[in-house]
This record gives sequence, structure tokens and C-alpha cells, in this order.
Amino acid sequence: MLLLALSCSAIDSRRPTLPGRIDDATFWRLFTELSEPGGTFRSENLVSNERAFPAVLPEVARRASPDAAYIGVGPEQNFSYLAALRPRVAFIVDVRRENATLHLLYKAVFELSPTRVEFLSRLFSRPLSRHLGPRSSANELMEGAAIGIPSRDLFTANLAEVRAQLTTRHGWPVSDADFFGMTRVYEAFFERGPDIRYSMRSFRRGRPFPTYAELMTAADARGVARSFLASEEAYQAVRDLEARNLVVPVVGDFSGTGALAGVGMFLRDHGLTVAVFYASNVEMYLFRGDGWKTFYQNLSSLPIDGRSALVRSVFPGFGPGYPGGRSGYPGGVSGYPGAGPGTGVNGMLWVDPIKPLLADVEHGAVTGYGDLLARMK
Repeated sequence: MLLLALSCSAIDSRRPTLPGRIDDATFWRLFTELSEPGGTFRSENLVSNERAFPAVLPEVARRASPDAAYIGVGPEQNFSYLAALRPRVAFIVDVRRENATLHLLYKAVFELSPTRVEFLSRLFSRPLSRHLGPRSSANELMEGAAIGIPSRDLFTANLAEVRAQLTTRHGWPVSDADFFGMTRVYEAFFERGPDIRYSMRSFRRGRPFPTYAELMTAADARGVARSFLASEEAYQAVRDLEARNLVVPVVGDFSGTGALAGVGMFLRDHGLTVAVFYASNVEMYLFRGDGWKTFYQNLSSLPIDGRSALVRSVFPGFGPGYPGGRSGYPGGVSGYPGAGPGTGVNGMLWVDPIKPLLADVEHGAVTGYGDLLARMK
């Protein structure tokens, strides 16, 4: 049985003390001091591959509160969760340092772009039609981005602005190595435009991952687009968080001993509660070894309450190598025993309340990845 210090998750009863804006020095200190040494992943993962996120956004939004904090992983999908939750602060924790530099790039692009049209023009370094504006739909915006002609001159000017925004305006000592990585990422968005998609260097090359445009226009069951670019209001909500230094990238392993513990300490010190922890499918990889044990220890140490939820993604059809646990799903996740909110062709997303999950881990009901799937009946 895995012993979890569940008592450590007691919520500080004080009112939130986090200021409306994190100052530049504190932001950089959080980024540098909370980060662990960078790790690797089999994919570049510059773009998410989870098309089904609109279905779970209402559940995310229901967890909003004055003391809500958000923890996530990966690239742009976090922005749609942030637009729904509107947290006091957000931490994006990813084992890849390149993901942190991607979020610094995004931060600068948000801050430099007062509107969605300017954001897309700057992200892809291509001019967009002057007929696009605040009332334009996500489909119209992405169609405009698709027909825009990439401009190398615009790319060069935008990149210089990004660097100046980070190093001059904010005064952050972005290293040459990090800026090189940022430039490489920006080149990918420039070259591929709205057709850029999640890629895996040597694994399941034929999988039909959605493009950036398809993700930004993804709709719920009623056909309503829900991404952070679906409306000017959603975009401005995320831009406001970025402008106030409230979206902090951190290099960290979910099963590490530094990043999540440090984030939890910061949140508790400021009277904040983790309302949503977006974990994507990281648990699937952690169950290939013993990393899941440390992850759930880390999860139990965060300030949580009864509304705190973990959002995970499940991809049917992954091959063997992911232990099934007590529930006996030894062949990977194909044939998982149910469907829930967020089912889609590229997998499904599930909102799992954290306290019951930790209780099941504590009592030995979760010892393998298949046990998580059995909870989704």
C-alpha cells in the first residue's frame, strides 16, 4: 500500500494574499528556483493533440473561485483551460525545458498583441486581412491565417520584439541557449503556420493528429467553438493573466522532488487552492515504472479541497507496456471500460476529483494504469 500524507493537503483558511500582479523579479525567481534540470520526451510537442477539450471546459469552469489556482502541462491547450477557469495564478510544469521557453515565447506574443488577429499574425509571422476583427469567429481567423503569406522580414522583426519584451521590458536574463530554443520553436510556427501539429519523431507516425487550426476551432456537442481563440473575451482573459505575470512556466517532472513541491508551497503560502490540475496523459508514462508513486505523493502535498480535480487524457489503442494493475487491463489502454466527457477521435479527456483518487491510491485500489481507467466507468 502506498502511504500518502493526505493530511498535508489541508487548506490554509486565510484569504488569498497573492497580489494582482507578480512582479518581474518574483516571476523570474519562481521560474528559475522552482525548475528542475530539463528532461526529454519522445515528441517535440509544440502543439497539443487533444481535440476533445471543449467537452470538459464546463467542468473546469465550475471549479472557479477567488482562491483557485491552476497547474498544467504541455503547450497551448492550457490557455483554453485558463480561459474557462480564470484562476488567480497558473503554473505550467513540464519536464522539457523547451516547453518553458515555448511559454516564454507565448507570453511575449500575448503581451505584444492586443487582439486575436494581432496574436495570430505575430505567432505565424504573416499578415492577416484587415476585414478580420473582434467579432470574427475562430474559423474565420484560422482561414485568414491559412491564406496569409509568411514573411521572413516580419518573422525577424517579431523575433526581435519578443526578445526585447523579455529581456528589456521585463529585464529577464534569458540565456542564449534558451533564446536559441525559442527561435527554433518560432521557426516551426513560421514555416508550418496554422497547419502545425503535434509530432512524434519515431512513434506512430501515421496517427492523424489535429492541426493548430483544428484545435482552435474545436467545438462542443452543440457545435460551439471553445478554444481561447474562439472569442475576444476568452483571449483577453488569458492575455490579462499573462500581462500580470500570473502564468509561470516551470521545468519539472511530475515524479520529481522539487517543482511540484515548490509550487505547492507557494500556493499554500498565499492561501490558494489547486482547483484544476491538467495532467494530460503523463500518468500513463509514470506507470511504466515507479514514478506514479512519487507523483501521487506530490499531488497529495498540494493545497486541495473537495472541488479540486485532475484532468487527464486517454488515448485508446496504445500498445503493451503499460501495466494494468488490479483491474487487469494488461494490454495498454485499448478497450478501456467506459466513455466520459471529452470523448473524441484523438482520445478522451476525463475530470477526476483529486481527493477520491488519492483515497483510492492510499487504500491500494490504484496500482496500475488500468486501475485509473476502471475508475472511469
